[in-house]
Amino acid sequence: MPSFETRRQVPFTTHEMFDLVADVERYPEFLPLCEGLRVLSRDGDGEQRTLVAAMEVGYKGIRETFTSRVTLDGAAPSVRTDLVEGPFTKLINRWGFVDKPGGCEVTFFIDYEFKSMLLQMLVGGLFQQAFGRFAEAFEERAHAIYGRRVSSA
Repeated sequence: MPSFETRRQVPFTTHEMFDLVADVERYPEFLPLCEGLRVLSRDGDGEQRTLVAAMEVGYKGIRETFTSRVTLDGAAPSVRTDLVEGPFTKLINRWGFVDKPGGCEVTFFIDYEFKSMLLQMLVGGLFQQAFGRFAEAFEERAHAIYGRRVSSA
């Protein structure tokens, strides 16, 4: 079962980075392979929220849509995504954010397995490359949205 994990030190606050990851409707604007996203339902308010979202991913002629439950915990802050349905037998994604001098550390983890061995062979390597760029894509988005860096004072 393929998985990927990375940690990045970024010059933004934990809550700024959490807010970027929590803003799932904007993913098609900057996230690799994300062609579209619809929030199907929302539950909760304040620090604890849950959404169910359908994301369309694609590359060239291959398109797949999967639905996941996204749990947003603003107090932690953390984001957890679990598969509801789609071309995977397994999909678990976690984001964590920890304050560090001059910004925060962002942890991204994903563990997945395609239902179809053919689909795994066709796009498995492409997904690994894209997941390798996810944390970087969010950091680039933070620079575009927030512009400034956190001072180290």
